[in-house]
Amino acid sequence: MTTAPPKAASTGLPKAPAAVGMIAVALGVVYLVWGSTYLGIRVVVEEAPPFLGMGSRFFAAGALLAVVVAARGGPRRLRVTRRELLGCALVGLLLPVLGNGLVSVGEAHGARSGATALLIASAPLVIAILRFAAGDRPRPLSVFGLLLGFAGLAFLVLVGRHTGGDDRLPIGAALIVLFASTCWAFGSWVQPRLTLPKDAFVMTVHEMWIGGLIMLVVGTISGERFDFASYSGKTYVAWAYLVVFGSMVAFSAYVWLLGNAPISLVATYAYVNPVVAVALGALILDEPIT
Repeated sequence: MTTAPPKAASTGLPKAPAAVGMIAVALGVVYLVWGSTYLGIRVVVEEAPPFLGMGSRFFAAGALLAVVVAARGGPRRLRVTRRELLGCALVGLLLPVLGNGLVSVGEAHGARSGATALLIASAPLVIAILRFAAGDRPRPLSVFGLLLGFAGLAFLVLVGRHTGGDDRLPIGAALIVLFASTCWAFGSWVQPRLTLPKDAFVMTVHEMWIGGLIMLVVGTISGERFDFASYSGKTYVAWAYLVVFGSMVAFSAYVWLLGNAPISLVATYAYVNPVVAVALGALILDEPIT
């Protein structure tokens, strides 16, 4: 992916036409799979440290995807320029580290998977603000829909905090998740404006292994340690699900969408994920639907 021309940057339009069917499939993957990852993250951080758990997830996913890409196109396919690698590093910091990594920290501090997905749904509003700041003016109906969605989000979260008992959403955890959502939104908005590899899979490989490595370093410095013998089977199953489906499949689909579909369309995942997350949280973890 090359630096977006001024027109593409200001309108938010895709830089190259993509088949509608491919966009629909990629959106479906992001809608459904990412909705389930909030559950997977909650299961992992119940026993494993958040940064080491998510760092190992993304680093392993990046390494495995690199093997797949090299097997299909040869090792030379993974080569990138220094500027492209720096661009991947920035996106890796904003998306896997500050976005997903801090979500795991928020869930480790008591944010339920369903409530976390609701807070992440603030991302489309942040993206709209960034578009305004860049001189891109979304249509009035889009703005109205964003504001209405954000008002509903605020109502659900605030009412949920005052239901008492185990349903309470810790304010500290909520602030961490909201900051993570803002970082994710900024990373999603800025990615098409950076110099990145044209091959979406190569781009994903470098974003994931760099983001994963950063989280492993941060987790180690902050005192986190693995205790593999103490983890239950469900932790390993959830971690493997996050590696294969949450990262290799869904993250690759999301990165591809950012380069081939309008950002306003891509951001709709944030309004679908909570439905999946709340349903799975209630079904599997007995999280209350307040």
